[in-house]
Amino acid sequence: MTLHSYRSHTCAQLRDTDVGSTVRISGWVHRKRDHGNLLFVDLRDHYGITQIVTDTDSPAHAVFDRLRAESVVTVTGEVVARSSETVNAGLDTGAIEVRAKEVVVQSAAAELPMPVFGEAEYPEEIRLKYRYLDLRRERLHANIVLRSNVIASIRRRMIDQGFTEFQTPILTASSPEGARDYLVPSRVHPGKFYALPQAPQMFKQLLMVAGFDRYFQIAPCFRDEDARADRSPGEFYQLDFEMSYVTQDDVFNAIEPVLHGVFEEFANFGGKGRSVSAMPFQRIPYRESMLKYGSDKPDLRNPLIITDVSGHFHESGFGRFASIVADGGVVRAIPAPNTAEKSRKFFDDMNNWAQAEGYAGLGYMTQKGGEAGGPIAKNHGEAATAKLIAALGLGPDDGIFFAAGPEATAAKLAGAARTRVGNELGLIDKDRFEFCWIVDFPMFEYDEDAKKIDFSHNPFSMPQGEMEALETKDPLDILAYQYDIVCNGIELSSGAIRNHRPDIMYKAFEIAGYTQEQVDTNFAGMINAFKLGAPPHGGSAPGIDRIVMLLADEPNIREVIVFPMNQKAEDLMMNAPAPATPKQLRELSIRVVE
Repeated sequence: MTLHSYRSHTCAQLRDTDVGSTVRISGWVHRKRDHGNLLFVDLRDHYGITQIVTDTDSPAHAVFDRLRAESVVTVTGEVVARSSETVNAGLDTGAIEVRAKEVVVQSAAAELPMPVFGEAEYPEEIRLKYRYLDLRRERLHANIVLRSNVIASIRRRMIDQGFTEFQTPILTASSPEGARDYLVPSRVHPGKFYALPQAPQMFKQLLMVAGFDRYFQIAPCFRDEDARADRSPGEFYQLDFEMSYVTQDDVFNAIEPVLHGVFEEFANFGGKGRSVSAMPFQRIPYRESMLKYGSDKPDLRNPLIITDVSGHFHESGFGRFASIVADGGVVRAIPAPNTAEKSRKFFDDMNNWAQAEGYAGLGYMTQKGGEAGGPIAKNHGEAATAKLIAALGLGPDDGIFFAAGPEATAAKLAGAARTRVGNELGLIDKDRFEFCWIVDFPMFEYDEDAKKIDFSHNPFSMPQGEMEALETKDPLDILAYQYDIVCNGIELSSGAIRNHRPDIMYKAFEIAGYTQEQVDTNFAGMINAFKLGAPPHGGSAPGIDRIVMLLADEPNIREVIVFPMNQKAEDLMMNAPAPATPKQLRELSIRVVE
């Protein structure tokens, strides 16, 4: 039998049924273990690991002995069964080993800047500079394969739902709305620039106007934004989709099975065995979410519910809260269940944390065996405190934290405190994926700095009540057909039923202080298209990187991106960004101003 030049099998294929056969496998030297007269080598490729064994009498022994880890070799040898006590149940190939007869070195590795074997933490700078080494490590390698499988699954599911995939332009026009653009100079048109798309928003809506009905793509998007744990600087990918002749319910009914199916399919990644919330996903109005969870991205694995208790402190003996309420502020209560045995330090640490976050502080009330303690309880009065605790439905050993101040500030602090208390008390179930839709976002908000009404979210959403609402309601009371999909406290995407009517669009922008001429200038492509027959349409764009990050259970998005940039938006491996040559600048009619 003639063997292939490099391999008859991968490093994951050989089983006890192959014992006695001569095979050839290729891969990286993962690690070596010298047992005196025997040398064991773990050989690794994309698929898995096979143990190679060689003794001092074999010429292969001398070759392996001098090789560094991560050298690439081709091994020819005989498959032998491992003895029962040396079988490795944790390895697909753990019942066998290959007794090496011949080793060919394909590429000898120099001394490594970081090890591949083991999962030791290494500085991010080293990991990103030598990302190809980092990607050889088991955890990261598995994450990237997961990413590929997730995208393939999403694609299949979208096609099964009747969506068609299209590609939209990468070189496009700058958008006056949204984040900062990446600009690309035009050589043919000196002084003019393309922009990389922040999202294919205009194009996907124009595809609906063009009559394609159900579009999707796994779309690259580019935003010149600072990095965060759940946001990559520079570029990211989203499942971009749009549908014609749909209501908000139709959008939810189309995308829920895709997300639910993908999360169920990969819930066991890493052997975790997690559950996914049932369909239909819970729908929570924006204002209710801000009240109960202090966030429009609630983590529903956390059982704590925030309650407005402002009424309890009207003319209260606790003067500080009484004066906040009298001045139009609010007091929000966050329960802290079963904290009777917690020391005073637990409560003080929470207050110190709130102050470190820039808030005035976080009030608290303790309870032990139904007896309330702390300055708030003391000053508020025994009867009033008992009434408050009864209204909150608390047990006799449950404490309370209080966030007080202007509504927006108190809601934000209460939301952050709810998350922190949930984490500190171990209340968050890590084995669940909890989805919800946040719906009924306000169309407009009051901009305190500019002293005017402006769009609160997406200016191209259809207002609920359409033209009649815009003409008859207080703008701050108008809701929009806007929605966010949230999983475990992470926003996967925003979406909306779009405003496809030019007359409604002009009116909505007029309320936000824009003239018809400004709309015509800034959004010419879209508004002109809408004047030539546009179907009602809507969509969304869940973030691929965030979906994979959740499924891989990774706290940082860089762990699920093949070649990510660092937090300063630098590619340390390819040395980007880099200066352009004088010749390149001349061709582009550009001069760099220091």
